[in-house]
Amino acid sequence: MTAARRVLLEGADVSRALTRIAHELLEANKGPGDLVLLGIPTRGVPLARRLAARIAQVEGAQVPVGSLDVTMYRDDLRRHPTRGLLPTELPAGGVDDRVVVLVDDVLYSGRTVRAALDALNDLGRPRAVRLAVLVDRGHRELPIRADHVGKNLPTSSAERVSVLLAEHDGRDAVEISTPGGAS
Repeated sequence: MTAARRVLLEGADVSRALTRIAHELLEANKGPGDLVLLGIPTRGVPLARRLAARIAQVEGAQVPVGSLDVTMYRDDLRRHPTRGLLPTELPAGGVDDRVVVLVDDVLYSGRTVRAALDALNDLGRPRAVRLAVLVDRGHRELPIRADHVGKNLPTSSAERVSVLLAEHDGRDAVEISTPGGAS
């Protein structure tokens, strides 16, 4: 049996969601000052870059962007030991006393975010940490919530949410698949 796939967000929907998140970030921070965007690989990194580009369009200011690999901080390494390491790249000014926005594609159990917080703790002491995600699908296992969400998608735990981005997949979309072809 194959999985049934449905497209929930098209490219224009993804673009609007990112524009809304960028405006929310600016409003919550009262401008771009002291913001640092750290994307969680893989798809969080291009999302962080896109958010920075939108902020630059609105404010005319460049927000530093980096990436934060959480692989060695994950609590599931024993189950998935073949995960490859990806680079952690901090902007030149670092994260100390800055408002760090962790950017990821999908928020699910909260375990990736917990790992990101642990990794960030080893890199410096931000003044504040916020979380921006394109999709929040629920099913949290930890007391973590996103500050900025592009789309809340109620799902069952059996469903799989896939974020497709032009940088990796050739197009922007959010799809949901249901095992066994049920829809």
